Amino acid sequence: MSQPQPRTLFVTTALPYANGAFHIGHIMEYIQADIWVRFQRMQGNEVNFVGADDAHGAPIMIAAEKANVTPQEFVAGIAAGRKQYLDGFHIAFDNWHSTDGPENHQLSQDIYRKLRDDAKLISVKTVEQFFDPVKSMFLPDRYIKGECPKCHAKDQYGDSCEVCGAVYAATELINPYSTLTGATPVMKSSEHYFFRLSDPKCRDFLRGWALDDKRLQPEVANKAREWLEGDEGLGDWDISRDAPYFGIEIPDAPGKYFYVWLDAPIGYLASLKNYFSKTGRDYDAFMADPATEQYHFIGKDITYFHTLFWPAMLHFAGLKVPNNVFVHGFITVSGEKMSKSRGTGISPLRYLEVGMNPEWLRYYIAAKLSAKVEDVDFNPEDFIARVNSDLIGKYVNIASRAAGFISKKFDGVLATSWATEADPFLRRLRDAGPAIQALYEGREYGKALRAVMDEADAVNAYVDANKPWELAKKPEQAALLQEVCSRLIEAFRILTIYLKPVLPEVARQVEALLNVAPMQWSDAGTALPDGHRINTYAHLMTRVEPKMLDALFDAPAAAPAAAPSAAPVAAEAAPAGIEPLAAEIGIADFAKVDLRIARIVDCAEVEGSDKLLRLTLDAGEGRMRNVFSGIKSSYKPEDLVGKLTVLVANLAPRKMKFGVSEGMVLAASAADEKASPGIYILNPWPGAEPGMRIS
Repeated sequence: MSQPQPRTLFVTTALPYANGAFHIGHIMEYIQADIWVRFQRMQGNEVNFVGADDAHGAPIMIAAEKANVTPQEFVAGIAAGRKQYLDGFHIAFDNWHSTDGPENHQLSQDIYRKLRDDAKLISVKTVEQFFDPVKSMFLPDRYIKGECPKCHAKDQYGDSCEVCGAVYAATELINPYSTLTGATPVMKSSEHYFFRLSDPKCRDFLRGWALDDKRLQPEVANKAREWLEGDEGLGDWDISRDAPYFGIEIPDAPGKYFYVWLDAPIGYLASLKNYFSKTGRDYDAFMADPATEQYHFIGKDITYFHTLFWPAMLHFAGLKVPNNVFVHGFITVSGEKMSKSRGTGISPLRYLEVGMNPEWLRYYIAAKLSAKVEDVDFNPEDFIARVNSDLIGKYVNIASRAAGFISKKFDGVLATSWATEADPFLRRLRDAGPAIQALYEGREYGKALRAVMDEADAVNAYVDANKPWELAKKPEQAALLQEVCSRLIEAFRILTIYLKPVLPEVARQVEALLNVAPMQWSDAGTALPDGHRINTYAHLMTRVEPKMLDALFDAPAAAPAAAPSAAPVAAEAAPAGIEPLAAEIGIADFAKVDLRIARIVDCAEVEGSDKLLRLTLDAGEGRMRNVFSGIKSSYKPEDLVGKLTVLVANLAPRKMKFGVSEGMVLAASAADEKASPGIYILNPWPGAEPGMRIS
């Protein structure tokens, strides 16, 4: 297959906010990008694939404050858990950085100066801004909720509506309230800095960039057209926040910081610059090279920032603009949208812990992905059927039927003198390559994999027609058996090349089996030489068992705040409202209960429950746990974030209506919680660290 001129690519995914572990939506996006990156490298293209933690903003500042650590320490704790997810799902970023790195501080301030001094697109206005009179701070948009001024949906954030997609100022909300204290915010004046997106030159540039038929997906371009050509036009973008704020200081503006959405995408450039500083490359020359192509993979919820603000910032700062922004939908489970507040979804770490093959998920997600902005649904029954049918029944089956005969009867030696350009068996496989190649390039992974499986079906039809197991019984047919099995091994090799972007670990095992160097796309055009010796076949992949999906979704019990474990002893009357002591136990009984210090890194109400809060806990395990606790009557979620508590760590997980609870947090209450002052969650003394065992 002919190879085009090698390309030079700079590829990123959206930056995850550094206040929690990766969720399955992150993993889906990273898998999508990783497949494309691996495919490009198989074409001989240079790819620089980088990511970073989005480390700034009020939420992290507030969470760190509650945890009694610096924001940098808080972010570092989150970042420490990233590697196990990325390695676990074979996601190969070249570099992972943080938007709080020195490169991002420098680049953000440099870009701002160019927008201010050269492009004249920065203005200063005195604005009326919401102020929390209890917390004594100006409220970031995400800490204000109220009724959407467009569609009137309740409980929408202060910057955009999750129901209708409208973007607005927080001051436009109806009946706003502070999510930090519940107080009604008051208006106070503050001087803010704006990027003048409303300037005609911004609008003209974006019309040319966003509405170019060769760039954005049609549905994304249509949305950009609505924003650009709507009656209201583009508004100026507020890019500043007042102290206290964890972020990057605005030059020549004491007490003012960049709004996190200004410096977050610049983090793409900062991670690349950091990577190049490690490898000795010239970042400025790379970004100035017209041949460099820049691509971003993002979710549909952040399209506005990436297709308007981001390219306009880059263009008017005199920098390279993205060649494209690839937008994908959300991931659902059995047709239902995943929600932190409802406790639903798939834990990527749980997936790995129960022993499920990460390449099953890579294949399943890829088989459902297209170039459109469509949601991807994870259906357990479909997952089992598709993986077992395609990967085991069609693909791996080819190698398992042929490699054993080659090893046992022919000492691993292939016979490929038949493998000429005119051979129809090979020609069909090779002729399918360009179409599959184009589908990968266009991110039509589902269509690409269907095309590969069509070829696998044809190869399996050849197996059934030639029946190598029957040939093996006839010594006089030895030469034919060697040729048939060699054809199957050659077909399997070509199919593996086509699947390698999706199944990198299986491909590595196949390369070891076939005794070949890492396979490139062009290798499909040449056959293994006659007399090539392969190694002994080892099983490449097992079937998905339904019990694995049961374990994936099996969940812990609701975590009641505290409950007696045995019948009370009536020795002496307890004080009013206080339960009598439980029956006596020995030290061995107590030792069975593994109590650990845990930090509450996130907390949310559970939709549909009057009693439960959903806690995300860091117990020092390198992963996060979800625990449901019946403490809603006594605590607001924001009051618990950053606090330490005590976790029953070895309580069997329990599946609930709202999701899986992976333990129980300890709390105290009187016998009648309603009559007593309430429920009191245990809070260890300062100095305790997540993971410490209580004894």
